[in-house]
Amino acid sequence: MHAFVTGGTGLLGSNLIRILVERGYRVTALARSAKKAETLIGGLQVKVVTGDMMDVESWAHYMKDCDVLFHTAAYFRETFRRGDHWTNLEKVNVTQTVRLFELAEKYGVGKIIHTSTNATIRKRKDGQISDENDRMNPDEALNLYGKSKLVGDQEIDKFAKHHRIPIVTVLPAWMFGPGDAAPTGSGQLVLNFLGRKFPGSFQSGIDVVDARDVAHAMIKAAESSPGNDRFILSAYHVGLEDLFRILQKVSGIQGPSKRFPLTMVYLSTWVNEKIAAWRNRVTDLSIDELRVMTEMKRTSGAKAIRDLQISFRPLEDTMRDTVEWFRINGKTDKGRAAK
Repeated sequence: MHAFVTGGTGLLGSNLIRILVERGYRVTALARSAKKAETLIGGLQVKVVTGDMMDVESWAHYMKDCDVLFHTAAYFRETFRRGDHWTNLEKVNVTQTVRLFELAEKYGVGKIIHTSTNATIRKRKDGQISDENDRMNPDEALNLYGKSKLVGDQEIDKFAKHHRIPIVTVLPAWMFGPGDAAPTGSGQLVLNFLGRKFPGSFQSGIDVVDARDVAHAMIKAAESSPGNDRFILSAYHVGLEDLFRILQKVSGIQGPSKRFPLTMVYLSTWVNEKIAAWRNRVTDLSIDELRVMTEMKRTSGAKAIRDLQISFRPLEDTMRDTVEWFRINGKTDKGRAAK
């Protein structure tokens, strides 16, 4: 089996590539930086194509006759910081994604496994857990990234109606795991904990999942799903206090004990964003991220567990491996507990 993976150096993409290679797949991976690819996946038998989603036509021919396209690349991390990101969001997550799928079909790809997000799922008013049928409209999105994914998924649905190539969409929750070189927001949270940068917690709740479990589910979908289906990949619903407690256990670092009211957290985050914008710097937490963390939405991974025959590893294992990866790779010089 020959797989093409976009976003090859991302948290999900790099873990997906490792598992594909372990399973005997022939892998071609797209990466924006050859140097970063060498650092993250250089020891694997992988053909690396340098390019990005802004210019799909220049590298699409490398997909020729691949059995499956795993599309994990997205314009994402930058959107949780101040600035006008909609132009790039729409181009990468909507226009160029559909163009990628057109070219995948042209070059004979057998199936597409597309990565969306559970941020496209609507929170139920009755407080029950949401599933794949609870799809938002774009104007309901909490942030522009979520809106771009909603618009993108709608365009993919239109594409699927007029094309024969099977498409399976996975909708991961907030992903944690080793290999988070960027880092993503989840990785930065772990690094901030290790650096003792959190003064306290606040009322919050968000669905989380291990990136490696998402990768396994995507491979299962490639191997077993006939296509034209959607799967939420959500393992646990946790708040900051839960994450801090687990991180304290696996890292040996004492977590913060204070708990701040949401009004204070929102005010301080807003002020910090204004200061960061004035100084042209990046804040550790944005209003958009805070809004997601305090929405308290719960989404169900039951369909994926049932239909794809997958399971989710203990969250403690995920956090331990994430901490260890950051320490081994020199991402933090603080936080190793004295024994």
